[in-house]
Amino acid sequence: MVKSIEITKASVKGRLIVDAKVFMKNPQDFDFSPRARLEGNTLNIENDEGEPSSTFELDSEQVITAERDRMIELRVKFNVHGMHGVLIQKNPMTMTGPKSKKLAVPSWKTVLPLSM
Repeated sequence: MVKSIEITKASVKGRLIVDAKVFMKNPQDFDFSPRARLEGNTLNIENDEGEPSSTFELDSEQVITAERDRMIELRVKFNVHGMHGVLIQKNPMTMTGPKSKKLAVPSWKTVLPLSM
């Protein structure tokens, strides 16, 4: 189950792109079915059941792009509160070379139809 949804950024690159953080209650939860709705200049992203939801104020260019396409591209980063604790010591040598490895980030992107 979804604990909370937070829209972090909205931008226009051909179509409206919305970045969001979704906090899950459990690492084994896979129940997330987002829905997007536009009311005036307010974008609302909610889970299928309606709770929880997040709103974001769009500017005029973003509203025109959303109304034109009737869809948004949603980029989601998943998190779980309290799963990893607090990092106390940081490694002073960050690997930035061509063979450096990045940690896996639980994220995905999708195109959502926009209801008005």
